[in-house]
Amino acid sequence: MLKPATTSAKEKDPAQPRIDAAIISTLPPNSENGKRITKAVATFIAKDLRPYSVVDNTGFHYLLKTIEPRYKIPSRSHFTENVIPALYHETKAQIITSMSQASRAAITCDSWTSVTTESYVTITAHYVSKDWQIMSHVLQTRAIYESHMGAHLAELLSRVVEEWQLSDKSVVLVTDNASNMIVAAQVGKFPHVKCFAHTLNLASQRAMKVGTLSRFLGRVRRISTFFHRSTRASQCLKEKQKCLGLKNHKLITDVPTRWNNAYDMVERFLEQQPSVCATLLSLEVRKGESDLCTLNETDVSNAEDAVSALKPMKDATMLMSEESNPTVSLIAPLNAQLLQSMTDTMGDTPMIHEIKNAIRTDLQKRYSSEAEKKILYTASALDPRFKGLPFILPEEERLEIYKGVTEEAASLEIKSRTHDEDEVEVPRRKETLEEEESSPIEDNHSPSPPKRKRSPLMTLLGQSFTDTEGTIEPKTPYAKAEEEMEKYCKAPPLPLTEEPLNWWREHQVTFPLFSQLSKQYLCIPGTSVSAERVFSTEGDMVTAKISTLKPEHVDQLVSLQKNLNIPKC
Repeated sequence: MLKPATTSAKEKDPAQPRIDAAIISTLPPNSENGKRITKAVATFIAKDLRPYSVVDNTGFHYLLKTIEPRYKIPSRSHFTENVIPALYHETKAQIITSMSQASRAAITCDSWTSVTTESYVTITAHYVSKDWQIMSHVLQTRAIYESHMGAHLAELLSRVVEEWQLSDKSVVLVTDNASNMIVAAQVGKFPHVKCFAHTLNLASQRAMKVGTLSRFLGRVRRISTFFHRSTRASQCLKEKQKCLGLKNHKLITDVPTRWNNAYDMVERFLEQQPSVCATLLSLEVRKGESDLCTLNETDVSNAEDAVSALKPMKDATMLMSEESNPTVSLIAPLNAQLLQSMTDTMGDTPMIHEIKNAIRTDLQKRYSSEAEKKILYTASALDPRFKGLPFILPEEERLEIYKGVTEEAASLEIKSRTHDEDEVEVPRRKETLEEEESSPIEDNHSPSPPKRKRSPLMTLLGQSFTDTEGTIEPKTPYAKAEEEMEKYCKAPPLPLTEEPLNWWREHQVTFPLFSQLSKQYLCIPGTSVSAERVFSTEGDMVTAKISTLKPEHVDQLVSLQKNLNIPKC
């Protein structure tokens, strides 16, 4: 009789956990590794502008499970209500500490509207650090529910200054030329600088409305629209470009709200004009579009005139978009140079004459305030590249600027001396009181202190050198400032290719007063571009998919995305 077969191993109990599964336990959320991963996830959400719902996605769970099987990701509400706010407040505290060391700060302000038609105002701050670096931070993005009147904006800006502890920083406000922003600066009593990039845009937009140029732009836009709407036409254009050896295969494009996009459109039209004309002639255009094929030499000549006349405005706009170097000191010399460039010259065509006249007329009415001109000229004088103020200024006005800079530098010395005396006086009074309390009451029988012996050096030279030293009077603050101004003017100007803050860092010992003053002026941005650039961030964030974000969450995420520093991988 056959015996039943026996197994060499025991039957596996499905309820019995495997050894490798038993070893993998859940990572405690309060452990150092757990908190580190949670913070990294929050950083990922903020820096990459991911919706909070990403923590519920299956693929994201799989990724984290693969990296760290023991980690259990917290809920979306935990990130929304706890982790992200904690990270925001931590970053905010670091920024406040950093800004507290600056002698002055400037803020820029601009408004935008989300896809959910909510109105926001974004405020950024700028200052020069101890190591002479321009620092920029997005302070906050606030929802505005009332009208954008100047008084309401002034109240908002005042709250921002107080919340971020900038009340003692002599805050300068940089905005566009909108009337409500100008009123906000007046009501809030902020020194105000109008954005030069916006000023250039207004002047250029005015030039775009010149009759001849406006009609030409209308025709080029129609050509652009034709190629973008017809896949057959766009493909044919690319083939023509390839046959002609053109490397730039981009289509002619235009964004009507920005003048420099119209300029780029015209410039690209000139580059692609042969292939565009050849393509239009080879296509059978529909009725009503036959005028697209009638481009002639006059059109090309008009395009060349427009590019030539507007080129200085484009270059100035690109230059002012720089954020790592001071830009407020560029406004006065660039504005003067542009006004000179827009003066009629022999050989100008009628189109060029109209463009120049429109730009010059618009630029001349900007920066007329005496307070604003003082800020711009002082900043240029403190920029070693432009310290000679080599732009159109009367000699008397130039000397007045130097005098104002000297007086302001002297006031810094007075404040410094007063501050030092106050710091010394307080402990001195304390020591005197302690000595009076601890010292015994002297009587007639107390021993007198021992007399010091007169040294031979004092016997021989004491009278002469003591009297001589006693006659030397310390320099007044204004005298010290005048001496620095004289040395500063004699120093060779800095080449335009060099960075002014590097120069001041190297010469701060030679010019202790002027270097302090330069930090207070060169920290001011010449444009509000930094605030406008946040719009693309916010536009990416407040999309239809995540339009339910509360305003405070928008504020936190935008601030973290711009301010949170993470190591490069």
